This record gives sequence, structure tokens and C-alpha cells, in this order.
Amino acid sequence: MKRLIAPLLLAAGAVFATGLAASPALAKRDDQGEVRKDMRAGNVRSLREIEGRVLPQMRGSQYLGPEYDATAMAYRLKFIRDGRVVWLDVDARTGLVLRRSN
Repeated sequence: MKRLIAPLLLAAGAVFATGLAASPALAKRDDQGEVRKDMRAGNVRSLREIEGRVLPQMRGSQYLGPEYDATAMAYRLKFIRDGRVVWLDVDARTGLVLRRSN
């Protein structure tokens, strides 16, 4: 009986983990499509342009990557400095930093 339960628990865990992992990937793919659409329409600046403006301001920090929020039309840039995570929310239309949190 124990031999049967362990594989079933592993299979159930794999199905559950796969479901959780798929959700953020779908959301990111949707946001990537949204930012491309907004850029083609001329509504937002490119990520490269945003990074070009913001990264020089964050000397001494390691840049970990971006996210895009289509609803807010904002990029969220993630950095690490002295072992602490720092988030910058940047208006995708203007390139201005809206909020800094750590």
C-alpha cells in the first residue's frame, strides 16, 4: 500500500505545482503582448529607453529585471543593493520614477 501512495502523492504534487507555475507565465505573456501593443500605438516608451534613464541612477545596485503592468502602464524594475531588494515603479509613458520601495 505504501508503494502505491508515494507515487500518487508525487503525481498530485507535480500537477499542483504545474498549475501554479503556469499562472504567472500566462500573466507575463499577456503583459508582454500589452506592452508591445502600447509601444506600437506610441503610448509607452520602450524598456530599453526606460532602463537607459533609470539604471545610471541606481549605481551600486545590481539590476535583476523588469515587469510591466499594463493596467497602470508602468514598469517595475527590481534591484538588489546591500542584500536588500529595491523596486522602482516607472511611468511607461514619461519615464519618470513614480515610487521607490525597499
